[in-house]
Amino acid sequence: MTDQHHYQRKVPGFGVVTFRPVDPDADADVIHDWVSQERARFWGMRDADRDRVAEVYRYVDSLPTHHAYLTLRDGRPVALFQTYEPEHDPVGECYPVRPGDHGGHLLIGTPTRPEPGFTGTLLAEFVTFVFTDPRRLRLVMEPDARNDKAIARLRRAGFTEGPLIDLPHKQARLMFLDRTPALRRDT
Repeated sequence: MTDQHHYQRKVPGFGVVTFRPVDPDADADVIHDWVSQERARFWGMRDADRDRVAEVYRYVDSLPTHHAYLTLRDGRPVALFQTYEPEHDPVGECYPVRPGDHGGHLLIGTPTRPEPGFTGTLLAEFVTFVFTDPRRLRLVMEPDARNDKAIARLRRAGFTEGPLIDLPHKQARLMFLDRTPALRRDT
């Protein structure tokens, strides 16, 4: 993987959050466990076996424009985060990509117990992580249009809704978050 960017930050009252590049073979079991569950149906990998999951992430690892990160909380895997350059992705064919756009996908792992604020905290750390690169001016996400829960969560995090788009595997709702408002909230 070209981008070996690691990110780690102690979040008061939450713990140490780390984003590290996915190791396709070593992380396949945990990722497979998450993506094969009904709650992850919008991820589109429910029927994939462990070998297929490893194959997909080896492919992602080979791309200079797409990256996958395992998110850890105090050393324990809690989420999968992927980034991409929209101009090198089918999403970029569906809207006018602006310089500084950076795409993302976030899959929260299977929770061990309900914890208010957990998803919001991880999403905020994801946003902070993306914007550590000053060239990234806007975060673009495209949840499945039927995933009302994800769309509402992104709205609460400050994302604005864009148009519905048709991708090869889903109809999606574009969601945008500009760098300036995102960083202002973090200070």
